[in-house]
Amino acid sequence: MRKTYNLGIDIGSTTIKVALLDEERRLLFFDYRRHNADVRSVALRTLKAMQERVGECSLRVVITGSVGMGFAELLGCRFVQEVIAAAETVRQFYPEVHTFVDMGGEDSKLIFFDEGKVPDIRMNGSCAGGTGAFLDQTATLLGVETGELDRLASESETIYPIASRCGVFSKTDIQNLISRNAEKTDIAASVFHAVATQVVGSLARGRDIEPKLFFCGGPFAFLPHLRKAFLDILGYSESDCIIPQNAQIIPAMGCALLASGQKDNDVLLSEFYSSLSELHATADYSLRLPPLFRSKEDYNSWLEEHRSSVGGSMLDAGQPAGLQLKPDDKYFLGVDSGSTTTKLVLINQTGGIVYTDYRRNNGDSFRAFSEGLNEMQRRLSDMNVLHSEINIVASCATGYGESLLKTAFSLDYGIVETMAHFIGAQAVMPDLSFILDIGGQDMKAIWVKNNSIQRIEINEACSSGCGSFIETFARQLGYSVSDFARMSCFAEHPCDLGTRCTVFMNSKVKQAMREGAKVEDIAAGFSYSVVKNCLYKVLKLRDVSELGGKIVVQGGTMRNHSVVRALELLTGCEVGFTSIPELMGAYGAALYAMRNTK
Repeated sequence: MRKTYNLGIDIGSTTIKVALLDEERRLLFFDYRRHNADVRSVALRTLKAMQERVGECSLRVVITGSVGMGFAELLGCRFVQEVIAAAETVRQFYPEVHTFVDMGGEDSKLIFFDEGKVPDIRMNGSCAGGTGAFLDQTATLLGVETGELDRLASESETIYPIASRCGVFSKTDIQNLISRNAEKTDIAASVFHAVATQVVGSLARGRDIEPKLFFCGGPFAFLPHLRKAFLDILGYSESDCIIPQNAQIIPAMGCALLASGQKDNDVLLSEFYSSLSELHATADYSLRLPPLFRSKEDYNSWLEEHRSSVGGSMLDAGQPAGLQLKPDDKYFLGVDSGSTTTKLVLINQTGGIVYTDYRRNNGDSFRAFSEGLNEMQRRLSDMNVLHSEINIVASCATGYGESLLKTAFSLDYGIVETMAHFIGAQAVMPDLSFILDIGGQDMKAIWVKNNSIQRIEINEACSSGCGSFIETFARQLGYSVSDFARMSCFAEHPCDLGTRCTVFMNSKVKQAMREGAKVEDIAAGFSYSVVKNCLYKVLKLRDVSELGGKIVVQGGTMRNHSVVRALELLTGCEVGFTSIPELMGAYGAALYAMRNTK
């Protein structure tokens, strides 16, 4: 007589897990694999391995996981929420558990079990801080496999502060540590500490995390020192927690336990294998977004109509403007000293741009500005432009390092960064109503009315509306940011990637590729998503009419014309931009110095 078993399948954003139980709840087979966006092929290999282990049998199947719902529908299987599946495993096997701590590829959760009450479930929302994807990204930055993080952390001596609240913001902290030659061992341990702090701080929200603790999920199963970081923060020891032998398959086991109750939906293993192998992905263009440009001619025409010049020059950063210098003219210097970059702009007495410089700080704003000044003098001299000393009448600093540079170099003025960007934007569009400045990891939105600033918003704990959002995925797909931006302009069927966290978007991209999307369609989808994230996820706009009708865009991200065009299409507003969007703060500072010098 053919045997019947209970199969639980957990298809997450990055991995697929299966657990096969018999009627006595004994684990006959389990598997855990990364699917790398090819869920069907990996699942088929898992089923083949299972068939070799147990032979032909009847199955009762229940599926869970962030990617599992679609497969459950296609295969005609029951789907349950992951937390329900995990809670079932705890209920049947570990009744003494009070707090359940779970970490997956793109989510983390706490479940509090109180006797006689419904379990209290807490899950992370739209941020990937404190998830497995966050750890994967850290490993990539350190140039190691994710599993190697545990060995590194075991040898650490120092814990550094790292912003776990956002996978992209953490990148800056980690890169700064790398530039300071911090040990990889200490960086790995610091990341574990940051993840633990993020999960506990964001999910507990007033609840005491009490023993016994139950740690679940792949990261805890394969990274013991991550679990240790949690215990250290909570002040508990190993004796206060339960460490299951197969923590990575707990939701899959819960599905198998729940499957035992369904008696009327059995399927042969061989038939289930065949059904899965016959699934095919097809592209559905009805769900795609409008193309940004109809053709290259359309793009060139748009560029000619929309691009604004400032200071009488369309120069690129790091190039002299070619304006004739006159010994008797007055010149004004503006510097925008940001957290990661320093920008210089030199203008003449009519506001014409003479020279620009853009460079990374590498943690030293003082040195970056000094080198920028020396480079400006050298390059102007090399081009035989400087026949006598340039008379820099006044100078002004803005940005993160304003006070430092103003004091150290005796600059004449200091100005708040938003005012500098406002002044620069007015030079592009005097009657503007809104300024959107998007950098690599920050975003500033400025509402203007009657030539004065009315409201200012900045991103705090999310970078999903920023330039690194695109940069991260361009590199993952093997393209430079400039190539990624260029191809997005001419995509025929841009993907609707929605509004999601930078790290979470990874699974959405994989899904789009499974459905037959081209890379250029995905690239254009990112341009739309950056704007949607910025307007609706970060700024939380109710209606685009709040922006007024005239927008000026600034920041390095706006060198990507597909982002500018997406903003124009999504808002219906008139959008002005320049060829030097990343320098507009420094340009505004230079204009401020000129206007305030008699």
